[in-house]
Amino acid sequence: MSDIPMPFAGQITEFLENTAPTALRETVERARKRDTLAGNFPYPRWMKRAEYEAMLKPLQFELVKLQHWIADTGQRVIVVFEGRDTAGKSGAINRIMEVANHRTIRIEALPRPTDRQLREWFFQRYVARLPAGGEMVLFDRSWYNRAVIEPVFGFCTPDQQERFFQQLPEFERMLVGDGVHLIKIWLNVSRAEQLRRLLAREADPMRHWKLSRIDVEGLGKWDSYTHAIAQMFERSHNDTAPWTIIRAEDKYRARLAVLQHVLGAFDYPAKAATVVVPPDPQICGTPAIWDAEFWDDGS
Repeated sequence: MSDIPMPFAGQITEFLENTAPTALRETVERARKRDTLAGNFPYPRWMKRAEYEAMLKPLQFELVKLQHWIADTGQRVIVVFEGRDTAGKSGAINRIMEVANHRTIRIEALPRPTDRQLREWFFQRYVARLPAGGEMVLFDRSWYNRAVIEPVFGFCTPDQQERFFQQLPEFERMLVGDGVHLIKIWLNVSRAEQLRRLLAREADPMRHWKLSRIDVEGLGKWDSYTHAIAQMFERSHNDTAPWTIIRAEDKYRARLAVLQHVLGAFDYPAKAATVVVPPDPQICGTPAIWDAEFWDDGS
């Protein structure tokens, strides 16, 4: 285990001990393992694992039905997964991919753009990854990088971001107008829960690879992210392409809500109404349930 590279060892801990606001540090340090840390989250503890697994398996069976319908009828489906670092995007996607036929459902997690891609129309490299008939594509981060991550870190200019917001509604209207099913999910996590998850990644050689320079530098940019997220919802949530917010303090409840929301968007054969019920409205809804959570951290 000691031979596994851990380039960010100690950096998250240093933030906790020397930089984090006192209230944030105290919340993380006194929390028990399965406590939820957002003060206004409706459940003080995570769902029990046995209860989660009992609900998960029937929903995954419904996913198998859904993917057969997508393939047989030539549907085109996009599910955009967005959220702050550690919000649980990969975990939710993995619950889908566990039962997926990879010819029908695939993940797109685009790497840093190449020099050539930086000179293309911004949406161009995403267009190349869109689904054909009979496919569902799960975007693990998406074109919304330009709405949040890029401006926060200075990877795009204000003019480039504004051009993105001007073109975005028409881009998504064209997709939906051409028959594509577009589902946009924002997984939301509190600052305390994010820090706890980052500390766990820092300490675990098997998960340390999930940490990046962006994660470390982003620790002090919470409020900048919050402002960018608020602007994103304001300028991209509409009737054609709405956002669904899932409060992801409890990964189990969040994963179930993701599956319930995705399955609930389609009328496929033999759909089990007793299984595909609406997500818990206390944790899943429109941007109105999003908690901006400012910390006045100077960013």
